This record gives sequence, C-alpha cells and structure tokens, in this order.
Amino acid sequence: MNSTAKARNSRHNYSVTTILQQHRALERIWSLRHTTRYVGSVGSKLGNVLSTTVNAETAATDRRGIATEIQEQYRQSKIDFLHRHILQYQALFRKMEALSSGDSYLFLDDLYHIRRTDQPQVIDYFHRIAKGSNLWLKIGTIRHRTSWYLHGDPPVGVKLGDDADEIDLDLTLEKYSLAKEFLTKVLRSFVNDCVGLTSSQILNEGAMDRLVLASGGVVRDFLAIFRKAVDVARERGEDHRGPRIGSEDVNLAAGEHESSKREELKRDAVDDQREIERQFDKVVTFCVDKAKANLFLLEKGLSGKEVDLIHELVDLRLIHLVRSRITVSSRVGKIYEGYMLDVSQYTGSRKRHNFELVNFWKAEASEELRRVKLIYEPEWKLELL
Repeated sequence: MNSTAKARNSRHNYSVTTILQQHRALERIWSLRHTTRYVGSVGSKLGNVLSTTVNAETAATDRRGIATEIQEQYRQSKIDFLHRHILQYQALFRKMEALSSGDSYLFLDDLYHIRRTDQPQVIDYFHRIAKGSNLWLKIGTIRHRTSWYLHGDPPVGVKLGDDADEIDLDLTLEKYSLAKEFLTKVLRSFVNDCVGLTSSQILNEGAMDRLVLASGGVVRDFLAIFRKAVDVARERGEDHRGPRIGSEDVNLAAGEHESSKREELKRDAVDDQREIERQFDKVVTFCVDKAKANLFLLEKGLSGKEVDLIHELVDLRLIHLVRSRITVSSRVGKIYEGYMLDVSQYTGSRKRHNFELVNFWKAEASEELRRVKLIYEPEWKLELL
C-alpha cells in the first residue's frame, strides 16, 4: 500500500508540475506576443514620425530652393530692366543738358555701404550712362572700403587715373601747415559773425594745434571737437588756466568725441567691425605701452590683413597719416610711413605712462621720428623674425 500510494503521489506530482510548466510557457508566449505587438506599434509610430520628418525637411529644402530661384529670377529681372532702359536714362540726361544749357551732375554718396563685390557693377552701370553726354559722375566713398574695377572679359567698373580722377576731400596731417591754415580760416569764418570777437580771444595757440591734431585735418571733426571744448571750458570756469580754451580742454573734448567715432565705425564697417576693433586695440597697446609715444612707423609696401586694417583705420579717422616717407638709420634700405594715434586714445597717458607727444610737424622732430622703438611689426612678420 505504501508503494501504491507512493506511485499515486508521484503521478500526482508529475501532473501538477506539468500543468505549472505549461501555464508558465503560455504566459511567456502571451508576454512575447504582447511585447512584439507593442514594439511593432512603436516601430510603426517611429517610422511614421521619421517619414513625416524627412518629408517635412524635404519640403523645407524644396521651399528654400524655390525661394532662392525666385529671388535669383527677381534679381536677374531687375538687372535686365536696368539694361533695357539705359538708353532712356541717357536720353533723360541729354534733355536735362538741353534745358539747363550746361553740364549735368549725378552724385552717388556713401558707395561703401553697398556690398563690396557689387560696387564695380554699380559704378560701371552709371559710367555707361554718363558716356557720350555732358554728365559728370561724382562718387563719395571711403578709399579702402571701395572696389572700383574688376578684371574680366569684359572688365567692369572704372580705372582711377584712366576713366576717373581721385579727389581727396580731407586735408591730412601730412601737410600740417596747410591743414592748420585752412582750419583756422574755417573757424574765423564763424567767429567773424560775432562783432568784436576774435578766435585768439577764444582759444590759445596750443589749443589750436591740439584741435588740428585731434581732428586729423577733417573739418567736421574739427568743428565738433571745438564745440565740445567750449562746453568743457565753460564748465571748469575761470581757474588758473584762464577763460580761454586750452590744450587740456581740447583733450577732454577729443575724449568725448571718441564715442562718436566708435559709432561711425559700427555703422561704416558692419562686416568686419570686430577685426578692425581688435587691430585698433593692438595699435593702441603698442603706442601706449611699448613705444610710449603718439606715433608709430609702418614699413612701406607691406601687405596683408593687418596692413589693410590699419589703412581702414586711417579712413575711419582713428589713425592719421603724418609722414609718407621716413628712414631709420639702423634699417638700411627700408622706407617707413609715419602714423599718429588719435588724440582721444592718449589724453591721459602722458602722466600715467610717461607718454611722449612727438611734435612731428616741427623741423626738430625729424630725428625723433627715426627711432627703432616706433616701428610697428605685423604679427606675421614677428613670427618670421
């Protein structure tokens, strides 16, 4: 009986185990099918999302391509329109010539605001209109931010010296005596409107020299700094310096005017403003901390990005050309150009850094200009050295 019982118990245990195993197997199968269905669902949704995203990106790309094509067609249509009507514009200026019984003039100001790659095309178009008629084309721009001519077949634009003459409207400090004489006449023309008042009663001789330096020979800056110097002198009152405008008053006025020049830099040099400002900071640091003078020398004929930026700083009136030919005894065979840092950048440096103000316009300053410590070397040349 015990054996029979044992057999029955064994058979009973086997049956229970089998049922449990089958049940667990069914659970695994159900779970696997459910998971597969879930993953399949996610994969389907993900596929839909990816498909939608790809389709959206493709549509966006197509739209951009269509927009670019439309813009190019519009640009080309404008160019075609201008070329088709060039004879009409020429006839218009001929009518103006007949009505006025004289020459006609077309002024294009601030050309440098146009993208540089487009400037030769703009100049070329108006030059074509001016040909064959008594039409004078006058273009106002900044020298080192302008492209006049583009080589090609056919060439585009105008060649300076052949097709057009260059006229510098500003006197530079290189001709200091001439600039001072001219600016003095401009100031007198305003002062003479006040009965019983002369320019010598308003400012002393040292202040006049400082005004010429601070303006760089530019009339607009000269008058703007003079106006600010009047305010500075009025605010300080009659102290030991007297009632007239002095050099220190002009220095303070030049410092205040510097913000206006910075604003002009932002407006006139949008594309490479940061590069120009970095280069200007390098020049200021060299003059104030290393050369300890208001002047620096740059080897004539050098090329490269730094040199181009320095020339642009001259156009922006933050650096001023004072001598176009200087020799240095220890640098045989090399010619240098002399530049002056704008007065606004060193108004307080003479006391802080033992700063030297070189009076370059005086005859005795010739040797002071020929010093090695004043030579500014671009970075690429320093690396070679």
